[in-house]
Amino acid sequence: MTLENKLGLNNPADLAREEERISKKKAMELFENGILDKLEAGKFSSLKSIHKYLFEDIYDFAGKIRTVNISNGNFRFAPVMYLEAALENIDKMKQSSFDEIIEKYVEMNIAHPFREGNGRSTRIWLDLILKKEIGQVIDWSKVDKEDYLMAMERSPVKDIELKFILKNALTHKVDSREVYMKGIDHSYYYEGYTTFKTEEL
Repeated sequence: MTLENKLGLNNPADLAREEERISKKKAMELFENGILDKLEAGKFSSLKSIHKYLFEDIYDFAGKIRTVNISNGNFRFAPVMYLEAALENIDKMKQSSFDEIIEKYVEMNIAHPFREGNGRSTRIWLDLILKKEIGQVIDWSKVDKEDYLMAMERSPVKDIELKFILKNALTHKVDSREVYMKGIDHSYYYEGYTTFKTEEL
């Protein structure tokens, strides 16, 4: 199934390639134009702004909360009927330490507020919080793909593994464009991971 898109593409592989190309270009603009610096770290409103900017040229739903239930394998993300309440609670979560920030990141991943593009948007959102609160960001080139994906899958039950992996990848290079863009690399981090099932409501 190919998501309805503004590009008129019907082939999933073609859409994935264009989505990655366009969202990377837009992510670079976010960084270079200082747009991220104007967003409030840790708020869902900021994540919405990031998602809208990355995907507004591709999807009509860019920056909009999803209206379908989605699952990945046996894991079901937050049901639509509880999604807004979950996002309000995430907004209120503490974020003054590394552990608190990762716990907030895990909850946002469980919420998975958008139909597509959650991973890239939320990694930018995570680094925004880390930069503001502890003066560091994740150097994603130091994060093993398989270890990260497995830790993310287990994080709703136990997040200690994810915290360990990400803590070991922290860097003070908060203004490095190269470090920032590693977190946008869709093909590296989410290849084979976005096999979501949806239920139309």
